[in-house]
Amino acid sequence: MNYLQNIKHKADRANVSRLRFWIQLFTFLLIVYGGYFFIHIGSQVPTFACPYNQGSPGTCYLIAMQHGLHLTWSELVSYRGLAFFTGFLTFIGFFIVFNKAWCGFICPLGTLQDWITKLRYKIGIRFSRYDSASFQKLKKIKYVILVLLIAIPLGMSNSFFGLAPINHDMQSPFCQVCPGRTILPLASADTSQIFIDFTNKTTLVMSTLGILITALFFVGAFAKKRFFCFFCPMSALQFLFSRIGILRLTKNGSNCTRCGNCNRVCDVGIIGIAEDITSKYIVKDDCMMCFKCVEACPEDNCLDVRVFNAKIFSSTQEGFFKRYIQPNELSLKNEKNDER
Repeated sequence: MNYLQNIKHKADRANVSRLRFWIQLFTFLLIVYGGYFFIHIGSQVPTFACPYNQGSPGTCYLIAMQHGLHLTWSELVSYRGLAFFTGFLTFIGFFIVFNKAWCGFICPLGTLQDWITKLRYKIGIRFSRYDSASFQKLKKIKYVILVLLIAIPLGMSNSFFGLAPINHDMQSPFCQVCPGRTILPLASADTSQIFIDFTNKTTLVMSTLGILITALFFVGAFAKKRFFCFFCPMSALQFLFSRIGILRLTKNGSNCTRCGNCNRVCDVGIIGIAEDITSKYIVKDDCMMCFKCVEACPEDNCLDVRVFNAKIFSSTQEGFFKRYIQPNELSLKNEKNDER
């Protein structure tokens, strides 16, 4: 027991953000280039493993879901629909292990946004924060996109309210505008996905929209942290099932002093995690489980990262002091020595 307690004590004092950087780097290389090394991770991956990138070792579940929904109602409840539901359960199986940490630690588009943020820091460009009103409006958009992502493929083979089926030129509608389709191949110097498709009006509109969204991805990432994540339907889909994940972020509200540190370090500015002192399960819909909030919390056992019900990383005064106070004191000491 003492051995396990010592491991837990070291974990509570660790710099998880530094570990997260190396995990992000590894998983970015895996997802973008793993296919070149004959690695295969499946076709229902809960993150942007884009098949339009030749080096991808797997396929994002969103494209598999859109293809699977190109069925009539009768086909969905028949043997043909079994493949769709099997794929969905495979997605859940992947997701249940890491929960929304797929966003914070593994998603290549999330990693790129974090690197853009680091670049902005290096060149001294300030970012703007989300005000409360904007936060509430933005968080709804991902659900609208998720509904369209499901409804449009279904509408290609079925009639809604007596209307004619949707033109099949839409194909996989989200993939046609997803920035992952254009950005991830660029990591392999592949520019083949950056084009305007003049085949017909539908492909012209969708491909043009895709280029515009790609540009918005980069511009937005320079202005605000994790800008694209507010519009990500994968994040919305994951949150719907986040409570069944074995990896959990929990809060003991009785230990919370509402200091606001968790809100200040949160890349997407989640206010609820600081203000909510009643909920035990504290993952919000925009949370990506990066665990910065746990690192920045100065109260013992206020925030915990758990696997099932076992704590693997907790907020502690000692850990907070080691991560935030000591480095600042050392920096100030070095500055005074330089002045002498």
